[in-house]
Amino acid sequence: MILYLDSSALVKRYVAEPGSDDVRRLLAEARVAGTSLIARSEISAALAKAVRLKLLSRDDATAALQVFRSQWPDIVRVQLTETLVAEADALAWAHALRGYDAVHLASAIFWQDTIGEPVTVVTFDRQLWDGARRSTLAVFPAAWPAGRG
Repeated sequence: MILYLDSSALVKRYVAEPGSDDVRRLLAEARVAGTSLIARSEISAALAKAVRLKLLSRDDATAALQVFRSQWPDIVRVQLTETLVAEADALAWAHALRGYDAVHLASAIFWQDTIGEPVTVVTFDRQLWDGARRSTLAVFPAAWPAGRG
């Protein structure tokens, strides 16, 4: 299985929260995992926000960030190009996505088209999940959980 993780999924690898066990299981089963280059700053921002909101201690967030940074070279990183951003532009409009969500969707589609194999998008963001489901990509979770926004 080839996984594309957006930042909402990737952060669950480093912070225990709902969905973390699923992400760790999927990563253990995956042949390869990838994300967009922008995920690097998004993960740091998510951890910093968790500290600001007192959801994580600074020490725990720093430890999570260090592990993330040490594993970053092992993740396939889809590079941003003008063509990819133009595709994200179109996807943002077509699926009413936020900017970085559109970049993640464009990155996952580009990666799948480039490697010629199915890619499963792992996301815990409803709009991105909907956009990926309507595209040529498989999604995780396979069905959006009832009661989750």
